[in-house]
Amino acid sequence: MKKEVTIIGAGLVGSLLSIYLSKQGYKINIYERRSDMRKEQMSAGRSINLALSDRGIKALEEVGVLDEIKKIAIPMHGRMLHQTNGELGYQAYGKDGQFINSVSRGELNKTLMNLAEQQGAEIFFNERCDQINWKTNEIHFTNTETNTSHLTKQELIFGSDGAFAASRLTHQLQHNRFNYEQSYIDFGYKELNIPAGENGQFLMEKNALHIWPRGNYMLIALPNIDGSFTCTLFFPFEGTPSFTSLDSPDKARVFFNETFADASKCMPDLEKEFFSNPTASLVTVKCFPWIRENQFALIGDAAHAIVPFFGQGMNCGFEDCSVLNELITAHQHNWSEILPAFQSARKPDADAIATLALNNFIEMRDKVADPVFLLQKKIEAHFSSKYPEKWTPAYSLVTFRPDVRYSEALSRGTQQQQIMDEIMQINNIEEIWNSDVVENTLLEKINQLN
Repeated sequence: MKKEVTIIGAGLVGSLLSIYLSKQGYKINIYERRSDMRKEQMSAGRSINLALSDRGIKALEEVGVLDEIKKIAIPMHGRMLHQTNGELGYQAYGKDGQFINSVSRGELNKTLMNLAEQQGAEIFFNERCDQINWKTNEIHFTNTETNTSHLTKQELIFGSDGAFAASRLTHQLQHNRFNYEQSYIDFGYKELNIPAGENGQFLMEKNALHIWPRGNYMLIALPNIDGSFTCTLFFPFEGTPSFTSLDSPDKARVFFNETFADASKCMPDLEKEFFSNPTASLVTVKCFPWIRENQFALIGDAAHAIVPFFGQGMNCGFEDCSVLNELITAHQHNWSEILPAFQSARKPDADAIATLALNNFIEMRDKVADPVFLLQKKIEAHFSSKYPEKWTPAYSLVTFRPDVRYSEALSRGTQQQQIMDEIMQINNIEEIWNSDVVENTLLEKINQLN
């Protein structure tokens, strides 16, 4: 049994993975390219608040750290839609009070690092992974503060160093049949801020994810425990309007006043933030194989980076850790069996959530304000409440059903959408949406599928 493990990357997944492995009896060394964020002021503009939902919660519960994370999380019970005419519309998530949680990426990462160290993990910062010798299992690191190099040798290595993983690159370049796919969408994102009001007052509804859907782009805002909101503008790189066209502080403010009027009133530093905070790109990464015999595995974004529009990137990475932990127990620490089983279990689900995330971008920026889409969701919710065993909306399958695999959620969601496309063609559907005719038609089509 391998007792000592090296994890490359002390981000969210690497830190949580170390807690799982420590509890399984392993000695953990984590090497992180960045400096210790707990000792520095976080730079604005790259955090994107995260939506912690049931898959991530299950993993945090399994290692006994959920109570600590709850201290920095805010429940969001639904979407608050901000229309162009100033009207607000509310769409509850799930049913029976189901909710997701807003949590700061930075605060969550710091908390998980602390918990990892409490479990015995050692974290080495400013350590850049340059190369891995797969014959000897020696990892070549350079300390970016001292500019000194050193080698560490380990029987078992995990690469959890994010979407642009150095661990994946050295794995890829020395593997003669490595499949790699990287794709960007034509939209970037920029982080902005709505500060708290007097005495830490929230200037908008606290327990909601706020969305300004505008067809080809959108603004979202998630609450923070200090009363502020972290806003993210998802916007085209080129065209009109775009990041390229808003090339002066005045143009940015005029655009926000016209397009996101109620948000703009609450953003005193918009002009400064728009030009000082970076514009970042959005990438999907798929690759295979994730593993190298019984000695190495990619995990989290290093294996499967996705766009953030289903709020599942972190949750998927945390679920990786949970699945791996189950396999450690099931295969009694035999890593020649654990790693292939991990890859087989998670690769189809990672591909599925990547597809779901891209699809949800269209829904969030455009469809959530479309009357036909809203009617469809109302029909689905009505039918699901009467026949929960026959119909669970795809969003709920992904967000609130960790017992359902992402790949199954995608398959069931695709089938349900095909049925709903036919239902929405029924004459006078607006008037008879909750009638026996619609209900019986749904039951018939579901039975035909089954």
